[in-house]
Amino acid sequence: MLQKHTIKFLKDLKNNNDRLWFEAHRDEFEKAKIDFELFVEKTISVLGKTNPALANLVAKECIFRIYRDVRFSKNKDPYKAHFSASLKEGGKKSTLCGVYIHIEPGGEWGSFIGGGFWHPEAAHLKKIRQEIEYNHLEFFKIIENKKFKTMFGELVQEHKLKRLPKGLEPGHPAEEFLKLNSFLVTHPIETKDITSAQLLKSISESYKTMMPLLNFLNRALD
Repeated sequence: MLQKHTIKFLKDLKNNNDRLWFEAHRDEFEKAKIDFELFVEKTISVLGKTNPALANLVAKECIFRIYRDVRFSKNKDPYKAHFSASLKEGGKKSTLCGVYIHIEPGGEWGSFIGGGFWHPEAAHLKKIRQEIEYNHLEFFKIIENKKFKTMFGELVQEHKLKRLPKGLEPGHPAEEFLKLNSFLVTHPIETKDITSAQLLKSISESYKTMMPLLNFLNRALD
């Protein structure tokens, strides 16, 4: 679980997102940063028991920087008002998919655990679509599993094509999924649960439930 001072820092940063405030509260940031790093270390330890490929990950190599790249963004806030990390075989820069943890109390996205591919590069996207096209029965069995649907609902439907990509024939049983540009599931984490001792258990259960999907998607890249 995370400490209350970490949640407070993120809430305060959301309301004071500028460099002067941040520098004046850098000690609070460093304290929160260490807390999140320790949390990610514990998460790696827990998930590593389910997937040994994650056991040797280093927390620092999985955590995203809090500094935003504002060069091409209309939003000029210099900092992210959240902490996040990507846990997958090979670390956050790996081309494989894995689990993503996002802690943003009271923010636009809220806090959640997610998994899958967000906008994979064109060559990988083609392979994933092909895997779904050829093995749609296996794919449906995964996403229609009762526990899976209870935890995640449907795959995220953002950035979906209106028409099938070239080379794919209309009428395929998985037609609507072949239009997706991302293949993601998310499960919300309520703010009150961020500081709960049950948080790691909840993340572990989410990961175990999404693993068949992650394995299916990663297999497509082999």
